[in-house]
Amino acid sequence: MPNNNQLINNLNKKIDNMSLKMEKLKFVDYVYFLEHPRKMLWANFINGLARGFGIAIGFTILGAIAIYILNVIVKINLPYIGEFISDIVKIVQSSMQKAR
Repeated sequence: MPNNNQLINNLNKKIDNMSLKMEKLKFVDYVYFLEHPRKMLWANFINGLARGFGIAIGFTILGAIAIYILNVIVKINLPYIGEFISDIVKIVQSSMQKAR
């Protein structure tokens, strides 16, 4: 009999350990999304929109910073780099005016 009790206790510990691991993996949420595919699609759609807006805003900010730095370099008037960058800035400004 003590051997059976020890076996049952060992199984209970393993089951508890497995349930904790499943909770850490959020297995219930995964099963919920498998049972409700529309909610999974909606969540993925919203996630994609958020990433798209984040990328667009981030790229816009980085582009503005780059153009600002290029303008500063042109104003410093470095010989060869300044001419090259001024051409780039003129191209960007003309394309911005054409877009309006």
